[in-house]
Amino acid sequence: MRLIQNMCTIAEYPAQGSAAAASDCCVGAAGRRLVKIAVVGASGVGKTALVVRFLTKRFIGDYERNAGNLYTRQVQIEGETLAIQVQDTPGIQVHENSLSCSEQLNRCIRWADAVVIVFSITDYKSYELISQLHQHVQQLHLGTRLPVVVVANKADLLHIKQVDPQLGLQLASMLGCSFYEVSVSENYSDVYSAFHVLCKEVSHKQQPSSTPEKRRTSLIPRPKSPNMQDLKRRFKQALSAKVRTVTSV
Repeated sequence: MRLIQNMCTIAEYPAQGSAAAASDCCVGAAGRRLVKIAVVGASGVGKTALVVRFLTKRFIGDYERNAGNLYTRQVQIEGETLAIQVQDTPGIQVHENSLSCSEQLNRCIRWADAVVIVFSITDYKSYELISQLHQHVQQLHLGTRLPVVVVANKADLLHIKQVDPQLGLQLASMLGCSFYEVSVSENYSDVYSAFHVLCKEVSHKQQPSSTPEKRRTSLIPRPKSPNMQDLKRRFKQALSAKVRTVTSV
């Protein structure tokens, strides 16, 4: 995957039905397939830094409070240019052991083709959110298998680690998700890999499959035109067989 256009930022999440307009404004290429990714997780786990790192390859340590920005640019996957939109989201809170998800967040998740769930290895509570958040995401996409990646951020802060990354790997495996341990501040390639997996999976899901009729037709060879000399030879053989039968009688 290769990033090929300057990043465009939209200050607020677009209202229902306006995402296409936002894409046309930032991408400007008619008919290009669109991959939409929502990045979710607790406050302070590095969601915004993760998104900006992926889209610009740069790390910025301090950000203003997350307003739910939507970032858009183009990427190349397997030789095809795609439009990608990454939706940053405000941090999720837990009240009385249940998630507190705003309608804005629910709209973001419903809108998305794939989701990145982020936790920090320095914050055990952010890890505890993963199962509930994954369940919430699937509930908003009933009847479909939404691609999800679990990302353990701040892998460089081992001296204040509260979560062993192995726990994240085990939980992601149990949930049927891919898992990446990253340090947004120090390593771009791991961040790139996490998003690349989602973009590739969504891209493959969007490709129309060939119809059974076409597959069946391709497997059946066309009949060859009859060879007239061969037909004459077979006719003579059949006629000779009949003559021998009559003679023997």
